[in-house]
Amino acid sequence: IAAGSGARVTDADGRSYIDLVASWGPLILGHAHPSVVDAVASAAALGTSFGAPTEGEVELAELIVSALPSVEMVRFVSSGTEATMSALRLARAATGRTKVLKFAGCYHGHVDSLLVSAGSGVATLGLPDSPGVTEATRSETVVATYNSPDSVAGAFDAFGDDLAAVIVEPIAANMGVVPAVHGFLEDLRHRCDRAGVLLIFDEVVTGFRVGWSGAQGSLGITPDLTTLGKVVGGGLPIGAYGGRRDLMEMVAPSGPVYQAGTLSGNPISVAAGLATLRELSTHGTYERLESLGAALQAGLECAIKRAGVPAGVQRAGSMLTLFFVDGAVTNFDEARKCDTGLFRRFFHEMLGWGVYLPPSQLEASFVSLAHTADDIADVVSGVEESLQRAAPQGAR
Repeated sequence: IAAGSGARVTDADGRSYIDLVASWGPLILGHAHPSVVDAVASAAALGTSFGAPTEGEVELAELIVSALPSVEMVRFVSSGTEATMSALRLARAATGRTKVLKFAGCYHGHVDSLLVSAGSGVATLGLPDSPGVTEATRSETVVATYNSPDSVAGAFDAFGDDLAAVIVEPIAANMGVVPAVHGFLEDLRHRCDRAGVLLIFDEVVTGFRVGWSGAQGSLGITPDLTTLGKVVGGGLPIGAYGGRRDLMEMVAPSGPVYQAGTLSGNPISVAAGLATLRELSTHGTYERLESLGAALQAGLECAIKRAGVPAGVQRAGSMLTLFFVDGAVTNFDEARKCDTGLFRRFFHEMLGWGVYLPPSQLEASFVSLAHTADDIADVVSGVEESLQRAAPQGAR
């Protein structure tokens, strides 16, 4: 990629594409949004890093605390991976326990212990986990099935006394978009409360993407800790973790749990994040994103019906996935049944049409505020043509 502007990217050969990758989610305003570009330039002119707090860091923290129900205090880091790593350290310190329950297909960054049965690129490459992760590290992770209270119950029965935390994407986005079924997160919250286990929502993807108050606000489930990234940095490196005050006060220098980073909360990333969140806070922003997302979903579903291919669309706000499989996808095993060969052909046909999709069946596509109704119509036209070209004759 050579450049991006608004809803489009341009490759090194000068070809333009409608972009539905959005740098894997952060660019909710589109590429090179004037407010973000101006904020970054102004901040850089004053200095790129100080190793000390800035007013912008405080302002961004205050916006996050005001928006997310679970966050009473927040600490900035430099990536979503750092955020989840730090949240797990805090959970283990707070509970005195060591094991963590995660869900197959959920991706929480490249933290060693969380690469077990991970989604995103790990799943795309067909890896069960990653070489270099030791057996001792893997043994601290318990894996359950997403959207399965029975699987969670079994894990709690077997390991409940040793569990420090449950970490979950409240809307899974790294095995494709897989919303939580009704009652699943409520059951998690109740089990954690009864067992003294901390509930961590990984909202690195969903935070400020599916709504101003994140997935936790729209779903009405409040975790103990929340991890953030992507949109919060407006396209620059950032991460954050926050939650209950009594837990966050355990982090140094207020408490004994150490965490620090040279570039954490740096003024350039903070400026981009502030500019992005200020734009998102304006009236009608999420209604527009919902309208664009719904229009894209409706168009894709019509195209699928015309093409007669076994596929479906799953969406949460402005992020969605076209799954090449019959029936709804509710967990990782079902996601892995998708026809990846058909997806591969479809992806390349869409590139030829001038639409840049995530190059994996197990990733989410993202709509931005820079997309227009005409962009959505162009994408749908491309899908109709590409499905006809990509699908085997017998599948139509």
